[in-house]
Amino acid sequence: MPVVDTKLKNLLLITLFACVSFTIKAQSGRNDTLQVYAFVVDGDTIPGGRMLDVNMYTKMHEKWRKYWAEWTRLRNAVYVTYPYAKAAGKIMNEINAKLVNVADKKQRKAIIKEREKELKKQFTDKITNLSVYQGKVLMKLINRETGNNCYEIIQEYKGGFTAGAYQTIAVIFGSSLKQAYERDDKDRAIEIIVQDVERMYGHRGS
Repeated sequence: MPVVDTKLKNLLLITLFACVSFTIKAQSGRNDTLQVYAFVVDGDTIPGGRMLDVNMYTKMHEKWRKYWAEWTRLRNAVYVTYPYAKAAGKIMNEINAKLVNVADKKQRKAIIKEREKELKKQFTDKITNLSVYQGKVLMKLINRETGNNCYEIIQEYKGGFTAGAYQTIAVIFGSSLKQAYERDDKDRAIEIIVQDVERMYGHRGS
């Protein structure tokens, strides 16, 4: 019979004792069930848990502070003016559709005047309360809805002289009635916000 080293024998006995003790303890009823969080993935229950939340703070760089301030200002302006642009664009598109086959100037003027009253009734008070910045955004959005800039719309409805006068006023306030809507370039930020608004209210983009 082979001789077993005394130290090795003692180590084996300690290990065996520990295993037996753990088994007895696990079966004793006190710690035989451990409750843990679990996730069900494709029918399989997988144990899991949640780590404590960790809050991290840092100082925002001045560049990003300015960026987010400008973004917030633009977003607020779009939220305020988009409903006006949408409603006004609908009326203007209806006017344009009615004018397509009308050559008589008097008849065209009557059609424009009839819908002009509706526009004034709905929007005069609201638009008067807009800031210059919001007014610029509104003109962009009207262009988006109608495909025409505000100068072209006024020229069509009120004549070249009136359009020129309004353009002069717009320039004085640092704007222009002739500004285009460039959704893939300069006005990309506006377009992103508009699409977000349209998803929010279930509208389809133009």
